[in-house]
Amino acid sequence: MLTDTYGRTATDLRVSLTDRCNLRCTYCMPEEGLDWLPKPDLLSDDEICRLIQIAVTRLGIRDVRFTGGEPLLRRGLVGIIERTAKLTPRPQIALTTNGIGLARLAGPLKAAGLDRVNVSLDTLRPDVFAELTRRDRHQDVLNGLAAAHQAGLRPVKINSVLMPGLNDDEAPDLLAWAIEHGYELRFIEQMPLDAQHGWQRSTMIDAERILASLRTRFALTPEPAAHRGTAPAERFVVDEGPHRVGVIGSVTRPFCRACDRTRLTADGQVRTCLFATGETDLRAALRSVGQDGSDEAIAHRWQQATRAKLPSPRIADVDYEQPKRPMSAIGG
Repeated sequence: MLTDTYGRTATDLRVSLTDRCNLRCTYCMPEEGLDWLPKPDLLSDDEICRLIQIAVTRLGIRDVRFTGGEPLLRRGLVGIIERTAKLTPRPQIALTTNGIGLARLAGPLKAAGLDRVNVSLDTLRPDVFAELTRRDRHQDVLNGLAAAHQAGLRPVKINSVLMPGLNDDEAPDLLAWAIEHGYELRFIEQMPLDAQHGWQRSTMIDAERILASLRTRFALTPEPAAHRGTAPAERFVVDEGPHRVGVIGSVTRPFCRACDRTRLTADGQVRTCLFATGETDLRAALRSVGQDGSDEAIAHRWQQATRAKLPSPRIADVDYEQPKRPMSAIGG
């Protein structure tokens, strides 16, 4: 098992398939000038599947989520999901995507074994979408959401980030729209993981402001803490149910004590925390010859990395320093 010295066990693996993306969201990437990972450094499909197999069959991983960058840009995505679904024990398989291309791929992904999907959508207004993402692809995302729902990828979850002066007035509208379409909405505090290091605590739309905005139109009742488990989102019953809305307050309401995640970057580095400043290289072991490259040795290296996990990244501290890698190169 992947257990740290604070009694937490990682059972949820986040696998980044690429650092590339076809949007340029202001809270994640600069408009231009970001260097991609060199292609030889990226894990092959076989290497990714081997690490997932080790994690599931040797280390107790029960949930695998594929992320990016934008994972739909990975040509081998359907095959990777299909191979993951054939593992014993079979893990739950999820995908986090910006939704562009999902209209075409939702059916094949479901057939390959994908169980559920999270789609990023920060606004209902096409002009604001274009300003936030620097791309005119709003309708493509809406089409992708509809296709995912039709394909049976349930629940379809929407991830929304509110940015000051752009979409910070849209929380109630987004929730009403999500309820109307049968999607589950989660708001995420803007995190200090942008490539341009432009994040500012003073301007961040935090969980309290998000909830206050929602309560101008809806009655929100917190779910019992026992229902949350290790989930990052605090969930609230909307207008006495049955609908729910979630808020992930990574900065102001951290959930480190219940963390059950381990992360694998597209170039084969293990990260024990989204906000960690250190990594453990598994790619070198994968590509080595001899005992150091065995499944047992790789599993042991992964366990050692997990044991060194800190109790908290201290993200709420005023002197917190961002990781060198941006979100796009870590995986959400």
